[in-house]
Formats: sequence, structure tokens, C-alpha cells
Amino acid sequence: MLSRFVRATFPTSNLISSGLGWPPQEVVTMAKYAVMGGYTAEAWSKMIDNPGDRVAAVQKVAQAAGGKLEQFFWSFGDDDYLAIIDAPDDISAAAVSIAVGSSGSLRNLRTIRLITPEEGRQVLEKAKAAKAAYSPPGAKTAAGVRS
Repeated sequence: MLSRFVRATFPTSNLISSGLGWPPQEVVTMAKYAVMGGYTAEAWSKMIDNPGDRVAAVQKVAQAAGGKLEQFFWSFGDDDYLAIIDAPDDISAAAVSIAVGSSGSLRNLRTIRLITPEEGRQVLEKAKAAKAAYSPPGAKTAAGVRS
């Protein structure tokens, strides 16, 4: 099962060091997203004239949406940058992309939800079950039922 985030509260009575009296803690496991795209010619011109810290700018917008910038890379080819962002959910990741995309300084902005190898295994397990129930267009029986 793909889970976007997991929340768990650990009561102090279950802590190994329960004698410390720590308050319950909420643990949030965030999903990873690849945000990539390019800068417009106007954005490049402005950055050449006034180089700034793009990493700090991306970190700030990720934090404002409840996320965290894990890594930022410059690149060349079709894309000019790749940011790996941790976000608590798809809505937060989309908010980051919409916020930066609305500036007009980016082109071909894309956000991709990344999945772990374990999640990929779970996807394949579900796909196996779903494949058995799927009937392609024009088929009389489900794909998994054919001989």
C-alpha cells in the first residue's frame, strides 16, 4: 500500500527510557518529490546580473509549504535544475510547484512523486491483482483469465 505519510504518536509509557517523562512525539515520514524544469531567458539574464542563492530560495518555499529541500542540482540539457523535496503530502508538493511556477521565471516545470523500492514492490503486488481483473478494450474476458 502506498502511503503518502505516516503519523504515529508514541506515549511515554512505551518509551525505552520511560523514566525520563518525555512528552508523546508525533513522527511524520514525508514523501519525496523531484521538481525539475528550466529557467526562462529573462530569469537567466537576471541571475547573471545578480547571482543569488537558489538553494536558499527553494529551501524557503519548501519550508513555507511544510516540506524540506533535500538536494538541489544544476543541470544542462532540457532541464536546468533538479530539486529533491520532502513533503508531507501531494498537496504540499503541488503548492511548492505552483508557488514557484507562478513567478513566470520557469519553463517546463514538472513535479514527480518518487517511490521507494519497497513501495515499488507493493505497487507490483497490487498491479498483479488488478491485472487479473482488467479487461482490455474489445476483450471478452479479463486479461488474467485468458488461456
